[in-house]
Amino acid sequence: MTATHDEKPSAAGAPAADAPRGRRAKGDVQGTRRLAALLLSPTLLVLALVIGYPVLAGFRESLYARGEGLDAQGFVVEGDRFVGLGNYTAIFQGDRAEAFWNAFGNTTFFTVTTVVLETVIGVAMALIMHQMFRGRSVVRASILVPWAIPTAISGLLWRWIFQADGAANALLREQILWTADGFPAKMAVVVAEVWKTSPFIGLLVLAGLQMIPRDVYEAARVDGAGAVQQFWRITLPLVKPALLVAVLFRMLDVLRMFDLPAVLIGVNQKSVETLTMIAWFEASNLRYGSAAAYATVLFLYIALIAYLFVKLLGADIIGEARRHPGRGGRRKKVAA
Repeated sequence: MTATHDEKPSAAGAPAADAPRGRRAKGDVQGTRRLAALLLSPTLLVLALVIGYPVLAGFRESLYARGEGLDAQGFVVEGDRFVGLGNYTAIFQGDRAEAFWNAFGNTTFFTVTTVVLETVIGVAMALIMHQMFRGRSVVRASILVPWAIPTAISGLLWRWIFQADGAANALLREQILWTADGFPAKMAVVVAEVWKTSPFIGLLVLAGLQMIPRDVYEAARVDGAGAVQQFWRITLPLVKPALLVAVLFRMLDVLRMFDLPAVLIGVNQKSVETLTMIAWFEASNLRYGSAAAYATVLFLYIALIAYLFVKLLGADIIGEARRHPGRGGRRKKVAA
């Protein structure tokens, strides 16, 4: 009679067997990270020189003021003087506070209105260009023409349209001073900006639409979903990453708006003056410290808007992939 014994691996021996494998995997990860850091170092160095240094130099310049002044002994001092946060205090509470808050309000107004209108019109353009019909290539080319026109040329074209005897007043049969200082000037800038940059959002959304499999729509039609339900339940969620990237790029671009209102309406017009325009005006009058302060405030404003947009609306696509790196691997292990 032979006795059989079941051989079971001891619990104490399992970690010892897996330990070399774990150390080897950890070493591979560290080696990959070091290789990635080595390959990215030239790019990071260039970014530090092109972006980091100008930002720091601009902030340093904002702490100085150029001009004549008196020292503690009453002698005249020429050149740059260290004023600390004096330029920022003058922006928010001093003699330049009114101009700053006016430019800040105009910048925010243009950002909100143009981005909302461009998103709606751009999505509509993408849906039209995505359809199968005769002459689709001609429609796509014609829609992208406004985006290809330089901004200065676009401003001149719309300036002719919004003249007192231009096509806009002829169409409305009213005499509106579009290019003068006032609310009509704001509307002229909004119309020109939306006309020019809506195709940009439409192009990016079209790229997202072309990545959606047609089988999804066929299955939805079989289930009885209409066109509106397909748009809200299928199209919009699947193009959300591309749409969020397009909207983010447009927001960052409008916050730096300068050339279109400058060409269309003119500089030193309170109704269309933006933060970049007022910074340029200060620099053109050799007040570089004040101009650098305006630029620094605008930089912080743009960084804050981008951060809130990414965190609140979930545009952090890279972060999502980083938080779930092993979903596919875990599903494979469970299925096995």
